[in-house]
Amino acid sequence: MRALLSAYDKTGLPAFAQGLVDLGWDIVSSGGTARVLAEHGIPHHTVEEVTGSPEMLGHRVVTLHPKLHGGLLADRSNPDHLADLERFGIEPIDLVAVNLYPFSSDPSIELIDVGGPTMVRAAAKNWAHVGVLVDPADYGPVLDELRLGHGTLAEATRRRLARTAFAHTAAYDAAIVTWFDDTDPEPAVLPPTVHLALERAGDSLRYGENPHQQGARYREVGATSWWDGVTQHGGIALSFLNLFDAEAAWQLVHDLGDRPAAAIIKHANPCGAALATTIEAAYHLAFECDPMSAFGGIVALNRPVGLALAEELVANPKADVLIAPSFTDDALELITRKKKNLRVLSAPPPNRDRLELRRVGGGFLVQDADRFDVPRSAWKVATKAEPTEAQLDDLDVAWRICAYVKSNAIVFVKDGVAVGIGAGQQNRLDSGRIAAEKAAGRAAGGVCASDAFFPFRDGLDAAAAAGITAVVQPGGSLRDDEVIAAADEHGIAMVMTGERHFRH
Repeated sequence: MRALLSAYDKTGLPAFAQGLVDLGWDIVSSGGTARVLAEHGIPHHTVEEVTGSPEMLGHRVVTLHPKLHGGLLADRSNPDHLADLERFGIEPIDLVAVNLYPFSSDPSIELIDVGGPTMVRAAAKNWAHVGVLVDPADYGPVLDELRLGHGTLAEATRRRLARTAFAHTAAYDAAIVTWFDDTDPEPAVLPPTVHLALERAGDSLRYGENPHQQGARYREVGATSWWDGVTQHGGIALSFLNLFDAEAAWQLVHDLGDRPAAAIIKHANPCGAALATTIEAAYHLAFECDPMSAFGGIVALNRPVGLALAEELVANPKADVLIAPSFTDDALELITRKKKNLRVLSAPPPNRDRLELRRVGGGFLVQDADRFDVPRSAWKVATKAEPTEAQLDDLDVAWRICAYVKSNAIVFVKDGVAVGIGAGQQNRLDSGRIAAEKAAGRAAGGVCASDAFFPFRDGLDAAAAAGITAVVQPGGSLRDDEVIAAADEHGIAMVMTGERHFRH
């Protein structure tokens, strides 16, 4: 039996090679791998000895030779293949351990591996006869199976290893294509092709959106996200919707600015958000926006949680997830003791993806991620009344919250606190009415944000009836003049951003 070993990552390789030798295997190796085996006194043949050809072109050509690839690709059940092996003096190769240059860690032309992927694909194509390993974590299990199976691997094992190998080369090629896109002197916002290689991060979730669905979190191969830095301190396992809603909550609370902030998300919509001088006050004010909807919601805080806040958290109705940068020991002890099912997460700041994808039949809708491209300094006052600095501060908060609310979206804010949120209605007027009902009089003297333009003045009239004194909206309606006139009638200051924030 013959094995070909050529690995950039040498983790566990000497022990694996020695295990093969102990089982009577003949080893062929190249370059740095051969040097490591020599240092450990492990007998082997070099690639040059097998092929009769030296390395060339600065190591660009090493393993690309019929003496190797014939041994990898030969179908042992095909008499013609066996005859060719004998004719050209080629020995079959039964096992390959190869991993590739670490392109993702330091992208460059010289780290685009050619020989490695070629060997991996050849061995994986011929998985009926060849085992291929690209992950050092497989070395131990494969050795164990070889020992138990008298030097052979089960068909199911070879098939599993081949699938892993093709996934490995697919992710490698995807990383290279993405690098070409990212380094293009004139990069396209939407490239002509998008190549996703995803790996499951951890075990499957308890279930998907509903108990009859299966779900899991996947991440891009070779990349990490803020989720990979999350530590769960207590509570039951996270569900599909816990992750989905926690993503929205964590992104929103970091979009609200540098002051202590809290956000509460329910069914992917904010039901509370607030800025304050302390994180304790911010949480209290966010919760008071809509205590009923906060039940079973996700609470996100942008400051560490101490004992005083923990006491308020455990006194309020059930939340499903609590996420913050960190927790003091006494706060964590109290929360996990009093709220045994609450998922308590500490997390690093969120990262932002450049592209957003949504599945549609047979493909995806792809767009660049929504962001606040129009700064507050570029907002245009459309009314006779000018907003005060305090109103502009509240309008900025309302505008940021509104971008996270499902369309049609109306958000009322007063003193940095959301007091009424209307979400997901088929018309903007109903969203305004819901926001006013939630505010229950607290919006008087506050401001309003609308994620898209007011198509009619009735939405503006509803805001005025709730006591709103300033409005931020994109503008762009055919009836902007009517809406502006209505604002002037009510003495409301209105600013136009020229930027819409639909979220569906």
